Amino acid sequence: MILGLLTTGSGIGAALAQQTPTVKKVPVHSTSSVDGKELFREYCAVCHGTTGKGNGPAAAALKVAPSDLTLVAKQNNGKFPVMKIQHSINGESNVPLAHGSKDMPVWGSLFRHMGANEDLGQVRVYNLTKYIESIQEK
Repeated sequence: MILGLLTTGSGIGAALAQQTPTVKKVPVHSTSSVDGKELFREYCAVCHGTTGKGNGPAAAALKVAPSDLTLVAKQNNGKFPVMKIQHSINGESNVPLAHGSKDMPVWGSLFRHMGANEDLGQVRVYNLTKYIESIQEK
């Protein structure tokens, strides 16, 4: 019955089919934290989900689906690529199209400008990378 509604183009099914998810642009607020888990929750979870599986609330509205960050090591022959992840966060490497676009910012630049000490930006990137390493699927 529900499938009939979705395919007929009428009623509730048509209204649902016409709704296209969109990303609501909101200003990024900075945090003074350098804790990797807190940074992930604040800046990454909206797309990658709180568990890093790529199922955050904004995921459906992105042109390119967010990566399942729990599989990074598995996709790299069991070794977690620390430098590759740090470069991705900083926008210093070839990364998925969604990363660094208008949909998903590169965080390294923001992290460097969160206070007078730009070196704390690298600490944030490192700690965020270590947190992502800690959530790898065994």
